[in-house]
Amino acid sequence: MPSRPRRIPRQDEFEKVALPLMHDLYFAALGLARNARDAEDLVQEAYLKAFRSFRRFRPGTNFKAWIYRILVNSSIDFYRRRSRQPLISELTEEAPAPAGAPERHRLLDNMEALDAFVGDDVRRALDELPPAHRIVVLLADIEGFKYREIASILGIPIGTVMSRLHHARRQLRRALWDYARRQGYAAPPRKERKA
Repeated sequence: MPSRPRRIPRQDEFEKVALPLMHDLYFAALGLARNARDAEDLVQEAYLKAFRSFRRFRPGTNFKAWIYRILVNSSIDFYRRRSRQPLISELTEEAPAPAGAPERHRLLDNMEALDAFVGDDVRRALDELPPAHRIVVLLADIEGFKYREIASILGIPIGTVMSRLHHARRQLRRALWDYARRQGYAAPPRKERKA
C-alpha cells in the first residue's frame, strides 16, 4: 500500500490563509502584467515564494499585505529577467494537451473577466497609467488596502503612496470624464442642463 505524502509543517495553515486570496491576487497580477499568461506566472511564483518563506511570516500580522508584497517583488524580478532575455516572437499557438491529460483551467484567457469587471474604457484608462501609479490604484481602489499597507507592500513612504494615488486618480478622472457622462454618472456642465 503506497504511503500518503507527508504534509509539510504549516502547509495546512498556509493553504487556509493563502488559497482564498488567489482570485484577488490574480487580478492584481493582471494589473501588473496586463496579460493572462504573465499574470498566472506571477501568481504561481508569488505563491511558491510565499510558501517557501511562510515560516518567517509572523502570525497575527496582515497576511494579505505580506503576500501582495511578494507578488509585487516577483513582478519586479520577472520583468528584470525578461529585459535581459532576447526578444522571441511566438510564431505558433499553444500546443494542445496530450491525450488523456486533464484540461487546464485558465481563469482569464482572453481578458473577458477583467473586461466584465471594469469595462473597456476603464481598462484602457488603467493601462495608460504609469506602472507605479497603476499598482497603487489597484491596491487602493480595487483591493481596498490602506495607505500604510500599500506603503509596506511596495516598500515606499506613505507620502509617495498618497502622491501617486492622487496623480493616478486625477489622470483617470480626466480619461474617464466622457465615459462617466455617457453612463449617466456625471451631470452635464451647467450650461447644458435643462431648466
